[in-house]
Amino acid sequence: MPEPRVKALTLRINGRAFTVPAGTSVAAALALAGDFVSRSDLGGRPRGPLCGMGVCFECRATVDGVPEVLTCLTPCREDLEVVTDA
Repeated sequence: MPEPRVKALTLRINGRAFTVPAGTSVAAALALAGDFVSRSDLGGRPRGPLCGMGVCFECRATVDGVPEVLTCLTPCREDLEVVTDA
């Protein structure tokens, strides 16, 4: 008998817990959390996902301690820790 699929999972974004549907990208989780900004550029201007397919590099954030992760290509999983610099 196949294992039941996870319907939702909880991750932390900047220390706050959020529950998102299984299969959600980290970029989408940021948007669902109400904070689509993942970083600031050198001039301090907010940046966030632009292309949604890993080409523009605007969606970078620290994920589980690894800096510069492309959030649009990273699927959420239980207990994932996301830190933005915005």
